[in-house]
Amino acid sequence: MTTNSPTIPGVRHRFFRNATAALIFFAAHPALHAQQSAVDLDPALTKIEFALSASLHTVHGSFKLKSGTIRFDPSTGVAGGAIVIDALSGESGNTGRDNRMHREILESDKFLEIILVPKQVRGALNETGFSKLEVTGQIRLHGQDHEITIPVDVQKIGQQLQLTTHFEIPYVQWGLKNPSTFILRVSDKVAIDIRASGAATRKAPPN
Repeated sequence: MTTNSPTIPGVRHRFFRNATAALIFFAAHPALHAQQSAVDLDPALTKIEFALSASLHTVHGSFKLKSGTIRFDPSTGVAGGAIVIDALSGESGNTGRDNRMHREILESDKFLEIILVPKQVRGALNETGFSKLEVTGQIRLHGQDHEITIPVDVQKIGQQLQLTTHFEIPYVQWGLKNPSTFILRVSDKVAIDIRASGAATRKAPPN
């Protein structure tokens, strides 16, 4: 009796041949399996605002972004890059209050930058439209690193990403001075709002 079914040795031969061809292809094109998603933030299109509650009123202010790059591996969520904030740029619209903030609290002439380093991204970044992510990493503030997890909403339109986040920093717990006085009582946490825009790219991971 004859049959057209392939023999076992023939199937095995084709399997190894195809597997070998695939390995050679990916070895010759490492960028296909090594690229990361990335976004380069535009300082001109980024707003970093803070709000500090007090017994008489809430103090509102802002900082400026120096630079910002976030990259992550969509398959693992492992992230890298840095968001660098100019500590000296902090202002609240009151010269005396701002001088005290820089001199006594931030000591920004010594600690020039506030740096957020992402370590892990949880959630899927959709190809278009809205995504909700959670980013875990470290904030370097006043020369000390602190673990933090923040929610990030992402709106993707073409290759442009718009990111927004709101979170609180327990600055007193982290070792900074509370600016309260006998008359004015100030919260020991400061609320941060960031609205940023940037271009999405694909990048090879750093060596």
